[in-house]
Amino acid sequence: MKKVILKLDLNDDKDKRKALKTVSTLSGIDSLSIDMKEKKLIVIGTVDPISVVSKLRKFWPTDIILVGPAKEPEKKEEAKKEEPKKEEAKKEETKEEGNKEAAKTEEAKKEEPKKEEEKKKEAEAVVGVVMPYRPYYPPINTYYYAHHSMEENPNACVIC
Repeated sequence: MKKVILKLDLNDDKDKRKALKTVSTLSGIDSLSIDMKEKKLIVIGTVDPISVVSKLRKFWPTDIILVGPAKEPEKKEEAKKEEPKKEEAKKEETKEEGNKEAAKTEEAKKEEPKKEEEKKKEAEAVVGVVMPYRPYYPPINTYYYAHHSMEENPNACVIC
């Protein structure tokens, strides 16, 4: 499994959807994600990075930033040192959780009347909304035709 990070020149969500759709047609992809702030596409899977880039270069300028393993190796030394600390932290967390649960129930009771008041205010605001313009009602069409004789219409055909 490989993790490929590509830099794309995407402008909006339409380009984002098109890029995802283009890359998703390739086989061997486990996950796709796009970071629109940094304009990066992250592809994880057994797919060839060159085929991904060649598909995307048909539409946008594309640069390969990183090709590497999907998961970064974890350091075993740090994990061993953190284990004793975790046991102490768990004991403290259980004590804190009991206090937090009591506080949450009290806050929930206080928030319920506030929510009801907010709903009432919103309902009043909706009723009191002034329309900035009058609604437009188009004229009703009549489905009958007026029949005029030649004497009533001076532009009528005289030969007929």
